Amino acid sequence: MPYVPILKTMYLEIVSPEALLVSGDVESVTVPSVDGEFQMLNNHASIVALLDKGKVKFKGSAIIAEGHENKFVQEDGKWVIHINSGTLEMNDNKAIVLVD
Repeated sequence: MPYVPILKTMYLEIVSPEALLVSGDVESVTVPSVDGEFQMLNNHASIVALLDKGKVKFKGSAIIAEGHENKFVQEDGKWVIHINSGTLEMNDNKAIVLVD
């Protein structure tokens, strides 16, 4: 029987002042923090970070909310949204990204 890797996921929400933009399971999230870009995977340690202008990228089966698809583009197999600033909280395998 061939080896089939089990994808480990975490839960992601991307929220703007207007709406919940994204929700669902993802394999990875990359954010532009004020201290530099970093990536989070399944079971990342708890963290709170201020986000800088740049790209929030995610890979996985999270659902982009209807009517907000035009805010996202695909790059290298990942969904990308450009932000001006924001805040990230990662806790209990759930990442919440508040964006401007």
